Amino acid sequence: MEVVIVPDAAAGGEIVAEAMARLLRRKPDAVLGVATGSTPLPVYEALATKVRSGAVDVSRARIAQLDEYVGLPADHPESYRSVLRREVLEPLGVAMDQFLGPDGTADDVQAACEAYDAALAAAGGVDLQLLGIGTDGHIGFNEPCSSLASRTRIKTLTEQTRVDNARFFDGDIQQVPHHVITQGIGTILEARHLVLLATGEGKADAVAASVEGPVASVCPASALQLHPHATVVVDEAAASKLKLADYFRHTYANKPDWQGI
Repeated sequence: MEVVIVPDAAAGGEIVAEAMARLLRRKPDAVLGVATGSTPLPVYEALATKVRSGAVDVSRARIAQLDEYVGLPADHPESYRSVLRREVLEPLGVAMDQFLGPDGTADDVQAACEAYDAALAAAGGVDLQLLGIGTDGHIGFNEPCSSLASRTRIKTLTEQTRVDNARFFDGDIQQVPHHVITQGIGTILEARHLVLLATGEGKADAVAASVEGPVASVCPASALQLHPHATVVVDEAAASKLKLADYFRHTYANKPDWQGI
């Protein structure tokens, strides 16, 4: 696992956006797995800037969703399909027919989960999956003690996750669904490149547990240690609990520029 420590969120966004741009120059129809929340916004903003300047072409790119609430209509402003349309697809100029996502309104949710795993496989798999991390170490909506071999499935949110997400629902936890569809950890690990982005002191313990702790289902993000190409990009605050922070800085500072992340 490579750990890249950056000064701030904007610098992290630029590094990840450049990795996406390099991928798209090499493979114009690449599948980009995207996450929601405030942390990845600098990535999408930096990538959109590259698109507008002509530095990268996303006309053939495909965008894949990481997770979705169960029961929210697709056009609900806080469904992740709607959020990604506003924050990723529209700024990049990517059409909805290039978007892959699970159906959170399906009558048969399990069938919808299986169908999404099949759709990802049919698309050739995810080339680069961007991930955030919860304060408890969750990735996607794989809450602590999720199976490290899990596939896309329905999950029940912890109370803490619902509290954290209430800010998107006018601060009213009663509006936050109890259930979600999420790519499983096993599904996530099938992406060719995993990039976890974390900023802020509140993520420091989770980052340290994921990078330097044991691989354990109680910290789902620790599963990234099993991946052959996983990159963790963190600002100084999120890196503050890493015992090997100086080594990570040294390693990245001496890395060839052509290699990227």
